[in-house]
Amino acid sequence: MTRIGLISDTHSYLDDAVFKHFENCDEIWHAGDFGNIELADKLAAFKPLKGVYGNIDGKDVRIVYPEHLRFNCEGVDVWMTHIGGYPGRYSQNIRAEIYSNPPKLFITGHSHILKVMHDKKINCLHLNPGAAGKQGWHKVRTLMRFAIDGEKIQDLQVIELVGR
Repeated sequence: MTRIGLISDTHSYLDDAVFKHFENCDEIWHAGDFGNIELADKLAAFKPLKGVYGNIDGKDVRIVYPEHLRFNCEGVDVWMTHIGGYPGRYSQNIRAEIYSNPPKLFITGHSHILKVMHDKKINCLHLNPGAAGKQGWHKVRTLMRFAIDGEKIQDLQVIELVGR
């Protein structure tokens, strides 16, 4: 079993509570808009980190993290990208690929809107952890935790961070 801490849209702000909430996680996945490489480095020093760059990330982040990251975790095909849309409204640049070769788990950021949706058409779980940073229009800062055990995605938790 692999326990995942999922975060996005930190925009250069890393709440100390993230370390408490992710202390029992095996890995951290960041769905883009780190804000700066120093933030990514802090997360990577704490736990193994997988991530993608977002639209606000500069060259420092983009040379380390790709736009799209597709990988297997246990028995789950995962695709993470910052701007990917969601079931029924996938972004134009990924639409053909997601329908022709769907992952089991599709993770995005960008919208600052927490989403957990199942796409029945392609049998894929879509997760967007919302935004953990202070920049943006969201009213509540959020993270997610979940586990992957073999082919099962389980124990999903949404965590609200205190304060805006």
